[in-house]
Amino acid sequence: MARQQTADLVIIGGGISGTALLFAAARYSTIRRLVLIEKYPALAQVNSAATHNSQTLHCGDIETNYTLVKALAVKRAAGLVANYAMRLAADEDLLHRYSKMVLGVGPEECTRLRARFREFAPHYPWLRLFEVSEIARLEPHVVFAHGRSRPEELVACGAEHEHTAANFAALANSFATHARIENPDVQIHLNTRALHVRASGHGFEVETNHNTIMTGAVVVSAGGHSLFLAQQMGYGREFSCLPVAGSFYFTPKRLNGKVYTVQNDKLPFAAIHGDPDLLMGDATRFGPTALILPELERYHLASTVDFLRVVRFDTALLAVLADMFIDADVRRYIIKNMLFELPGIRRRLFLRDARKIIPGLNLSELRFAKGFGGLRPQLVDRREKKLLMGEAKIDTGLGVIFNMTPSPGATSCLDNAEQDLRIVTRHLGATFDEARFRAELEAA
Repeated sequence: MARQQTADLVIIGGGISGTALLFAAARYSTIRRLVLIEKYPALAQVNSAATHNSQTLHCGDIETNYTLVKALAVKRAAGLVANYAMRLAADEDLLHRYSKMVLGVGPEECTRLRARFREFAPHYPWLRLFEVSEIARLEPHVVFAHGRSRPEELVACGAEHEHTAANFAALANSFATHARIENPDVQIHLNTRALHVRASGHGFEVETNHNTIMTGAVVVSAGGHSLFLAQQMGYGREFSCLPVAGSFYFTPKRLNGKVYTVQNDKLPFAAIHGDPDLLMGDATRFGPTALILPELERYHLASTVDFLRVVRFDTALLAVLADMFIDADVRRYIIKNMLFELPGIRRRLFLRDARKIIPGLNLSELRFAKGFGGLRPQLVDRREKKLLMGEAKIDTGLGVIFNMTPSPGATSCLDNAEQDLRIVTRHLGATFDEARFRAELEAA
């Protein structure tokens, strides 16, 4: 018979979201018995791994698909992470400074960026409008190809000295370390898989492959598997999951900082960008592509079985997919990204997109980044027949929360933890020291 354990709060998932909540609960709440379970032998092995994301701390300033309201919310979320790194973990190498810009190519994009700069600059003191000479100073390969200046009209919005990159796996491990310092009762169980979550008496029963944990509250931050566990309990059955995988390409180092491109508002996925890679200092990483894959975890074919349980094929899902293919821009994008995965032709096809950033890039310089790239569990609301953009969370109101897709990704980890901790402490009758949270982590 499996042994039994008791806890006040169980967190399922040891990525950046789960560990951020563990840290926040340990430092800022009166919840004492905290247990985090992670199915892998180490933390941050899935989408929080440095190989599985763009290593970007998003601030909303150069993400052209954000409204000002959304951008300012993202700015605050990024500030929480930056202040943690600079104030509470200053001796750790968690954040990195690179220049960043969103590049406008051609009259239409340049006009759009100039208007956006006028709207956003009052809220982002560091934001600058870079004309061609400034772009060339920061990123010469963006302006010049084979010794000549490119013919298109160019302008960019960006910043030169801000924290723009993060190793989110290192950040997740930092959160876990600081949580255990704050609260000696914190327990982290690795190689521990959550099999079922069940309501039991006045709390919940979390069944794992090693034991059963009786707890007052549960927060699940396990990507697509969050929806899998939610649907086991009868929640979120109105949702289907379309896992969107992102792949990358490497070139020799051609960029000094991060260079984004203007987002097509019709497309639900990120436009191509080029980034320094924290793991490979002599390379520039381009991407991501976007491909729907029948997995809940990238490179783990065994997760296909779980995908089949949460995709929930029916006429509502097919209607959403049909609507996506009706739009010519979206249809071309989907087909093109499928071709980006085919050996033999993918490099030549991707080169065309990469040349929007580096016009002089040669095919011989481009290689597929094998083993790099994560997977985003994109949700479809089958009742509303629409693809959900941004954050996906199921708060049952009964002490169990399921986080599927934080927005914008890892940047929102502490902001999401703040939301969840407020809900959990209320449910447990514990307290959340929001004043201390804000004093330490919000911008001065």
